[in-house]
Amino acid sequence: MRLLHTADWHLGRTLEGRSRLEEQQQFLDELVQIAEEEKVDAIIMAGDVFDTVNPPAAAEQMFYDGMARLSDRGRRPVIAVAGNHDHPDRLAASSPLSRNLGITLVGLPTTQLYSYGIVRTQEKLNICALPYPSESRLKEVLSDTGEELHLRNQYDNWVGRYFNRLTEGFDPQAVNIAMSHLYVAGSNESDSERPVHIGGAYTVAAETLPQKAQYVALGHLHRPQNVKRAKTAARYSGSPLSYSFSEAGHTKSVTIVDLAPGKEASIREVPLSCGHPLMVYHAKGVADVHQWLDEVCPSKAWVDLSIAVKDSIAMEDIQAIRKAHKGIIHIKPVFEGIREQETSVQKNLPIDELFKTFYERQTGGGVPDENVLSLFLELISNEDEERSAAE
Repeated sequence: MRLLHTADWHLGRTLEGRSRLEEQQQFLDELVQIAEEEKVDAIIMAGDVFDTVNPPAAAEQMFYDGMARLSDRGRRPVIAVAGNHDHPDRLAASSPLSRNLGITLVGLPTTQLYSYGIVRTQEKLNICALPYPSESRLKEVLSDTGEELHLRNQYDNWVGRYFNRLTEGFDPQAVNIAMSHLYVAGSNESDSERPVHIGGAYTVAAETLPQKAQYVALGHLHRPQNVKRAKTAARYSGSPLSYSFSEAGHTKSVTIVDLAPGKEASIREVPLSCGHPLMVYHAKGVADVHQWLDEVCPSKAWVDLSIAVKDSIAMEDIQAIRKAHKGIIHIKPVFEGIREQETSVQKNLPIDELFKTFYERQTGGGVPDENVLSLFLELISNEDEERSAAE
């Protein structure tokens, strides 16, 4: 049988206040097309359907419509679990209706093993599904010591016990997989994930993933990647769109998995073409910006722009740049001649030199004028006088 693994849609998420609903709709349209062209038998959505626990109505409507299309009106099983950004009860609230379309929505961990009959192959698919497990969602205190290492160990043990308990119901004559929304130690993160866990406490060892599963479909990390050191095939499908400029240039994809009872999983990446590209450009000056926008930058790109300047950028230049391209998110001046910040400052420098260095770093290369410097020295002098009087 053939499965499609996807995750981390984050429907409703914006980029610095810019709506991305149009791009997210493009993704869902492309996902439906891939499912049909690849003749997919079932779809696995491993969490973070929405970006917030209270998503906008437009994002919810997009989700319900997309899931109905993906399920082919009940002919193709679809299962989704809640991620850390989803409200588990809200995600599962429509289950009485969605299950009639072959759609399974799992908000909180249960003891149920989900099973589906795949018509095309006449095989059975078993899924051990674990939505994002936090102490608050589990309504269970895993560690009362307050120590991160102890909580991490207890969390890892809980996840391991959960997988072991549910995978006991796996059938060697069926296809058996697991899915979850977890952070597996050693995986590559990106800025756009905005983790909500405490430090690294909610972390699972790769070896904890269930060996009895032929494939483990994961969500949470936005970069597509296989899990190293796992005892079975395990993978993050990644997010369908780049959600921060740290992901500029990344290729987004979904994962196709071919499986048969008792056989190893065959995994294949299918690149996505949806969404606007995120671009980071360091311009040599204002003129260079306009040339780059005219000759290189796609018209629908989101742009993080920095400009090398000797002084502040004139307001009319900023307005002209923004008018030239509607997708510019940031315009940041970078003052010429500024070296990388040193790790320490010599303590024997005069106080005015220390202030100049501090001012330069805080302003990205600015130089305090005489009025600012005089005001600083005056404040320092007054503070010294007050300290002497107190002593």
